[in-house]
Amino acid sequence: MSQTRAEQKGYYRLLRNEKVQEDVLVDEIVGRCRRSTRNKVVLAIQDTTEINLSNHRNRIKYDQSLGPINDNFDGIGFKVHPSLVIDAQTYYPYGYSAIDIWTRLHQKEALSEYRHRRLNVSEKETRIWLQSNDKTYTNLSECKAVVIIQDREGDFYEQFATARQDGKFYLLIRSNHNRMLPEGIKLLDYIDQQPVIGHYTTKLSSEKEGKPRKEREATIEVKIGKVRLKKPQKKDVCVPSCSVTLTLIEAKEVNPSGKNPVLWRLYTTWPVESFEDACQAIEWYSCRWFVEEVFKVLKKECFDIESSELESGWAVRKLTIMMLDTIIKLFQMLVSYNMAEGEVPDTETMFDEKEIECLERINRQVQGNTKKLSNPFDKTKLPWAFWILARIGGWKGYGSQRKPGAATLIHGLSKFYVLYQGFAMEKDVGTQ
Repeated sequence: MSQTRAEQKGYYRLLRNEKVQEDVLVDEIVGRCRRSTRNKVVLAIQDTTEINLSNHRNRIKYDQSLGPINDNFDGIGFKVHPSLVIDAQTYYPYGYSAIDIWTRLHQKEALSEYRHRRLNVSEKETRIWLQSNDKTYTNLSECKAVVIIQDREGDFYEQFATARQDGKFYLLIRSNHNRMLPEGIKLLDYIDQQPVIGHYTTKLSSEKEGKPRKEREATIEVKIGKVRLKKPQKKDVCVPSCSVTLTLIEAKEVNPSGKNPVLWRLYTTWPVESFEDACQAIEWYSCRWFVEEVFKVLKKECFDIESSELESGWAVRKLTIMMLDTIIKLFQMLVSYNMAEGEVPDTETMFDEKEIECLERINRQVQGNTKKLSNPFDKTKLPWAFWILARIGGWKGYGSQRKPGAATLIHGLSKFYVLYQGFAMEKDVGTQ
């Protein structure tokens, strides 16, 4: 980003400045998301990742900004738990309804599994999921409906016992425990007894939760059932009994031909009365890959935050928040490139008038002499800018070539802002 040593020092000082607080950065990001999602049906996808800075332990200042990242206390870093908000129909990303960053205590009493289970949820890291829910309730209160999506870590009793029943906020959480139901039957036994209500086919990607898998077409059978959860005996008396009725959805691959067959069991408070409703909930849960892609861009491709050589943990944390915001802008362009014509956002939602003028000049240079190498998009729509940025980022522009990804787009943005600086200087000189 820096063109001079002075600019570089300025950025360092900005990130180290105690007046530049994490909460202020997050509030600004969340505020934009709140304004963009009014009267919309959205998905709020939660997950946790860790930023491992162990390779910098001999250089980085080890203070309250950092802590152990595993139970063996042999690594340092911090945890990040965003709630990514996307449109429930188009899957266009709006931003975040919450971003939580925290560290574990430097010294932690070793507890047996029995004692840990009997702790109140407020004393566990599990509380982050409920805190993120509360922030989502507040920050997305003007939405038409919000479906909160969580993976298996979100399957704990307090989650359902405190679920909202106001017709606006809903839960969609993957099951992780074979619970005892009030009827005296185990959860898995109950779902095994339910009839199959339909089948659908889908193409499975070549990777599943980090495990290699051959790409294939799979047939999925779907079951649904209505359940109430029994309050575990170990729960504190202050924890309310679960009064909400949950729909349990099972999506199971039939006659799997490869490793790691599909088997999802999902709890939801969203109304599910038919096979189509169940398929909609399953598709929404599959959108969890969006937040995984956010972590991938943040930690591996493109930004590689864990390689940062900043010497302050507080600075790395604030830089992480800024990067999460930038990733949303990248994904907005990536998603808009594949959206239906009537749903595509305008170019001016991301670029101002002078930047669009600069993009026009670049567009004339990167277009070829044939129709195949011409920008096919409307200048007023975001895919037009995406096509230009992808071209200067290294994409050849041919339809037979794989679509450009986040790394190509970041290279294009970096080059664009260098070109834009020269463009702006030319404008300034020309008006003097």
